[in-house]
Amino acid sequence: MEYRKLPHGDEWISVIGLGGGSLPEAVDKATEILNAAIDSGINFFDLAPSYQPPFYAFAKAFAGRREKVITQMHFGAVYGNGKYGWTQELDKIKEQIAWNFKTIGTDYTDFGFLHCIDIHEDLDKALASGGAWEYMKSLKAEGKIRHLGFSSHEPGIARRLLETGDVDLFMFSINPAYDYQKGEYGKGEVAERAQLYRDCEKEGVAISVMKPFAGGQLLDEKTSLFKRTLTHTQCIQYALDRPAVVTVLPGVRTIEDLQVALKYVGSTPEERDYSVIGEFTPASAEGICVYCNHCQPCPAGLNVGLINKYYDLALAGDEMAKGHYDKLPLHASDCLKCGHCESRCPFHVKQEGRMEEITNYFGK
Repeated sequence: MEYRKLPHGDEWISVIGLGGGSLPEAVDKATEILNAAIDSGINFFDLAPSYQPPFYAFAKAFAGRREKVITQMHFGAVYGNGKYGWTQELDKIKEQIAWNFKTIGTDYTDFGFLHCIDIHEDLDKALASGGAWEYMKSLKAEGKIRHLGFSSHEPGIARRLLETGDVDLFMFSINPAYDYQKGEYGKGEVAERAQLYRDCEKEGVAISVMKPFAGGQLLDEKTSLFKRTLTHTQCIQYALDRPAVVTVLPGVRTIEDLQVALKYVGSTPEERDYSVIGEFTPASAEGICVYCNHCQPCPAGLNVGLINKYYDLALAGDEMAKGHYDKLPLHASDCLKCGHCESRCPFHVKQEGRMEEITNYFGK
C-alpha cells in the first residue's frame, strides 16, 4: 500500500481508502470486507453507509486497532429508520453522532465532516450561530474531532468553507467525467475545478475522493458518458494525480469489489496510464445527458441536469441518489413538456421521454 501524509497533521493516509456507501447491510459480510481492507493496508474509512447495520461492522473490524484506522464521520447523515437520511437539525445530528461513537466504541473521530453541503442556503444554516459547524468546532476543542472537513460536489461551497481556515481535508467527487463536464456532481467549469485543486494543495488542505468511477458509469462503455470504458486502476490514478488528493475511496459491495480496487497497488505504469481520456470529447456523448445544463433556464424551473444525474446514479447502484433526488424542490413529474430543453440540448437528448422514465422510476 502507498501512503500520503496529511499536510495539516501527522497522519499517513492510504491512497486507497474505503467508501462506506456501498457496504452490504449484512453485518457479517460488511465485517469481512472491512477486515480484509485493514489487512491489505487500507487505513482510511468513510463512515456514511447507506444503512445503519454497517456501523456494527465498523465496531467489530476496528476493535483492538482503533489507533490504526482513520475515520471520516459525517455530521448530517442520520439513520433514524435504519436507512441513510440527511438532516441539518442539530438535535438529530448530536443524537446520531453520540450513537455513532457508542456503537463503534470510540470517543473521537479523526475527521468530522459537515455532510453533503451542495446548496448555499444549507451552508448558510450550517455556518450560522448555533449551527452544525459551531457544534463541530466545539467537539474539536474537546478532542472528539481531530480534524474538520466537509463533503460537497460544488466548488463554490468548497471555496466558502476553505475561507473559514478550519478545514484540513474535504471529500469531493473527482473523475474524468465530472472534471470535464458540468452538472451537480461535476459542477463547475474545467478551469474552476482545476484551480480549486491547485489552491487546496497550495494551502495544505487535502482532498479525499468520492465517486472515482462516476457511480460506475465509466467502467462500462454502455453507460459511460464517452461511450468508452476506463478501468478501475485508470480512474484511481487519475484522481490521485489531481493536486491535493491524498486518498481515493471506492465503494465496495463485496470482497471481489475490494480486490478489484486493490489491483491498483500492484499495477504497472502502463495499467495506470489514463491518457486515453485525451480522445474523449463531448461529441462522444451524443444522445446522452451529460448534465451540462445548456438547457437552462427551464421554463418550469427544473434542474434538468441534476434530475438526470441522480437518476443515472440510482441506476448505477448509488443507494443515496434517491434521497438526494427526493430533496429537490422540483421533480421530473413537474416537466411541462414544452420542448425548450430538447431545442437547446447540444447532445440531442430526448428529455421529455427521460422525464417520464424518471418519474416512473422514482415515483414522483
